Amino acid sequence: MDLQIRGKTAIVLGASKGIGRGIAEALAAEGVSVAIIARTQDTIDRTVAEIKARHQSAIGFAADLADWVSFERAVNAARRQLGPIDILVNNSGGPPPSGVSGVKPEVWEAQFHAMVLPLFRVTDMLLPDMRARKWGRILTVASYSVIEPIPAIGISNTLRSAIVGWSKTLSLEVGRDGITVNMLLPGVIATDRSLQLSRATAERQKISIEEAAQRTAQAIPVGRLGTPEEFGAIAAFLASPHAAYITGSLIRIDGGLVRSV
Repeated sequence: MDLQIRGKTAIVLGASKGIGRGIAEALAAEGVSVAIIARTQDTIDRTVAEIKARHQSAIGFAADLADWVSFERAVNAARRQLGPIDILVNNSGGPPPSGVSGVKPEVWEAQFHAMVLPLFRVTDMLLPDMRARKWGRILTVASYSVIEPIPAIGISNTLRSAIVGWSKTLSLEVGRDGITVNMLLPGVIATDRSLQLSRATAERQKISIEEAAQRTAQAIPVGRLGTPEEFGAIAAFLASPHAAYITGSLIRIDGGLVRSV
C-alpha cells in the first residue's frame, strides 16, 4: 500500500534507538523527510547515517527534553531545514521504576518537566503551521500502563495518564483543521527499556534476567515481544491520509497483553 506521505516532513522525538527509531525508519521508508531529536549525538549520527543509506533524507539534533532551551533550539533548527512540519511523533523516555507512595514532590516535578510538559510545548509550537496547511498528524507514544497500570512503574503510570487526557482534548480542538491526534500504547517491545524492566523484575523476584524476560514473553498471547519495526509500521499508517478518520484514539500495540476489552 502506498501510504501517500512521500514529501511530507516529520519530527520524531527519542528516535535514535528503540521504538522512536522504528517509527523514524518507517516514515523515511515512505519518503518522509525525518528529523530525529534525541540526547546522544553519537547515537543520532549512526542512526541518521543508516536511515540515509537506505531511505529518504534524514537529519538529527541532540537535545534533552528536560532542557527546554536546547530542545526548542533543536526543533527550530529542524524547521529551518525541513520547512513546516507535517508529522510530530512525541516520544519521551520513562522514569526509573518505582511505586507512587512516598515519592518526593521534587521527583514528581522533575519527571513532569522531563516527560510531559515538553510534549505539550512542542506540539503547540508546530500546530500553527499544521492548521494553516489544514493537515497534520500528532502521534504520542505512551504505554499500555495507561489502561492497565503496571505496579513497578508508578510514576510513569501517573504522568502518562495525564498525557491521555491532553491528547483526547486536543483531538477535539483540532479535528476540523485536518489534524489527527492519536496515542500509541506499546506493550512489551524489544528495546533497551524492556531490558531495564526485566532487570528490575529479576532483582525484585530474585531470578535471572533471562528468566524474567521469558516469563514476560509467556504472558503475552502471541508468545513473544514486539519489534520496533512492527511498531513503526502502525505509526506510519496513522500518519497517512488512509487514517484520516482515526483521531482521539488509543492504539494498543501489545500482542494482546492487555486483557480488558
